[in-house]
Amino acid sequence: MSKRIEAFSPTERTTLRRFPKRGNYQREVVEAILDEGLICHLGFVVDGQPYVIPTTHARRGHRLYLHGAAAGRMLRTLKEGAPVCVTVTVIDGLVLARSAFHHSMNYRSVVVLGVATEVTEESEKKAALEAIVEHVVAGRAAQVRPPSEPELKATTVLSIPLREVSAKIRSGPPLDDESDYEWPCWAGEIPLRLVAAPPVADPRLAAGTEVPGYARDYQRPNASRSPEDRNKS
Repeated sequence: MSKRIEAFSPTERTTLRRFPKRGNYQREVVEAILDEGLICHLGFVVDGQPYVIPTTHARRGHRLYLHGAAAGRMLRTLKEGAPVCVTVTVIDGLVLARSAFHHSMNYRSVVVLGVATEVTEESEKKAALEAIVEHVVAGRAAQVRPPSEPELKATTVLSIPLREVSAKIRSGPPLDDESDYEWPCWAGEIPLRLVAAPPVADPRLAAGTEVPGYARDYQRPNASRSPEDRNKS
């Protein structure tokens, strides 16, 4: 059995130059951010034009999976070997300093650099699509109709290895200039987290269908943990 790699090795492209203390290369930290973040942004270039497209993702082991319409430009471009940058960000709070210059946010983010490959093996493709459903709503995949053959053909799944990866994290109070600490205004953090409202049933839902717990009590992984607990690792 191969030994689990506990940390990513920083590269020239993933080494943080500004605020290097905020950088984190621990696999556990990176994976937790990828698993909690609901949306990722894909950056790539087509004919000299940069694009940044929001989508969702899922992590399985040491790979990140993406999906979309087979006819779409984004996945057509990426599966041809275009370099891609994937970013995932979780916002934890607004940081209000005594000066506008030092206002900030508390956040956890991950950048993944690499080249995507198309998943063509049917069992891996189905597992990746199931993982994406589970990433969005854990417990949902077991209840919904699985994709049909035409749906599978109309969907492209891409895989990106988690090799060139870095996390960046900010937590804690504002960092004001020493001369500003006596300035007469409130300073501190406004904590933020994603909170689901009560689920709204489809008007055509069969009478008597109960709301499943994963919808009634929906929350993102780790979202209920305190910033101190999240950052211990």
